[in-house]
Amino acid sequence: MRHRLLLALSAVLTLALFLSYEGVHGDADPLRTSSAPAVLAIDTALYALGAAQAEATGTPPSLSEFQKQISVAAQSISVAAADDAGGPAARQAVQTVAGLITGYSNMVQKAQLEPDGSLLRDAYLSYATGILKGDDSGIEARLRALRTRQLAAVERQTSFGPLLWLGWTASALLVLALGAALVETQLFLRHRFRRRYNRHLLAAGALLAAGFATLLLFTVWTHRGMADTRALLDGAPPGPAIPRAGQDAAAHLAHTGFRAAAAVWIVIGGVLLMALAETGLRQHINDYRFRPR
Repeated sequence: MRHRLLLALSAVLTLALFLSYEGVHGDADPLRTSSAPAVLAIDTALYALGAAQAEATGTPPSLSEFQKQISVAAQSISVAAADDAGGPAARQAVQTVAGLITGYSNMVQKAQLEPDGSLLRDAYLSYATGILKGDDSGIEARLRALRTRQLAAVERQTSFGPLLWLGWTASALLVLALGAALVETQLFLRHRFRRRYNRHLLAAGALLAAGFATLLLFTVWTHRGMADTRALLDGAPPGPAIPRAGQDAAAHLAHTGFRAAAAVWIVIGGVLLMALAETGLRQHINDYRFRPR
């Protein structure tokens, strides 16, 4: 009875802990490598386009600086396009924005070829401004809508929802149940067979306590880093602060890949737990079975 109980609890705990751990850590690497950089890239594109518009309409205008800012915006859009969290709709929106940026740049360049104060120059600049700042179809409006969509993806990745709470609560209860079963089995064997300690069961208990504490600590660190990253992105850092925000996001999510890789050790640890319980009880089962009457 105790033999089957220990094996069953170990197996169920391994499954519950693996799913709960993956539920948190599985989204950390995509957030670090894809979603967070995509949001910051959109912020960079918006800032660069604002600077480009200021150069295009300034007195005197600087075409070289305008081209520099347009290049920054285009590169940032390409970074945002690499993110898969937003799905096909987000990728299509990014491609549309990239095309509009090309059209906007062409209009500004045409305007610069016209004499100062000419009606054609003003018309080109007005049309370019409309492409950039149109109500719903302009570049800036599309980028802000895309940013909102990307933040929704970040929210999903960083959320610690009811299913995760249920999974971790169940895992904690299973750890307590298995720990109690190991202690009860140790006391039973001590009373039944007059042996003070069972080294295999003691090792199983130590592995259970140390393993769960380590996984819980890893999860707290990872979730805190993900939550801090979400708060950072929600804050929409001002243009000059965007590079610093990128460094902060990378710092918040540092080592998440290493911690996520620990999921495989949950399976290994579960197998080891069952092996320790099996070997710890097997010798006493044999002692009981073949004990002379």
